[in-house]
Amino acid sequence: MSDDATPRLGLPYVAAGQAQKHVTVNEAMARLDGLVQTVVTSRSIAAQPADPEDGALYILPEGASGEAWSGFAAGTLVRFEAGGWAAFLVRAGHLAWVLDERRMAVLSDGWKPLVASTVAEAANGARSRFSILEEDVALSGASAASTLAIPARAIVLGVGSRTLAAVTGASAYDCGVAGEAAKFGGSLGVATGSTNMGVIGPTAVYANTPVVLTAIGAPFTGGVVRLSVHLLQLDLPEA
Repeated sequence: MSDDATPRLGLPYVAAGQAQKHVTVNEAMARLDGLVQTVVTSRSIAAQPADPEDGALYILPEGASGEAWSGFAAGTLVRFEAGGWAAFLVRAGHLAWVLDERRMAVLSDGWKPLVASTVAEAANGARSRFSILEEDVALSGASAASTLAIPARAIVLGVGSRTLAAVTGASAYDCGVAGEAAKFGGSLGVATGSTNMGVIGPTAVYANTPVVLTAIGAPFTGGVVRLSVHLLQLDLPEA
């Protein structure tokens, strides 16, 4: 980080005797406007909007396009003001509310949904953690696996699915894991808004295990399904 800016948020310092101090102060104010209580329109829209509002914030996905957006790396937090886009420096742990997902995302090796968790902890550090993992899975080919995995030695209670964008190609799909295609639901609906909650008897998983969506009738040619994995994790007491 330059000596001309603050080390964490990159806010520019006003130099001693600097002319037009208002320029530097206004730049710092604009950065604060985007970095404090960050609310982004989306982290999945790839096409640069033609007429955004001043102050609009986006997290850019892979393949972002447009005169300005194509010059930024995936995961960049960008803000629009006075006819131009500016990229903000953000560090691990930064939180943003994502409007079109109605949930928080945290920057940690990329932007990820913030995991909801309830913890019971004993005096020596043993913990029981009830957690929910969520991911939106884009569908293509004979099957599509989540990038999130059910953690090793977790106890799975169920997996929910919601069709966010209509599934094309396949006439239905199964939700499960490798070797058990319909473990969490079979022949699920392809129309937007279709849902299923695949409740199972508490089942231990001994290796990191992705959730797999398997096409029925024909391969997937499109569609997005939101998954929620409901599980219990047990942590040993400390030494």
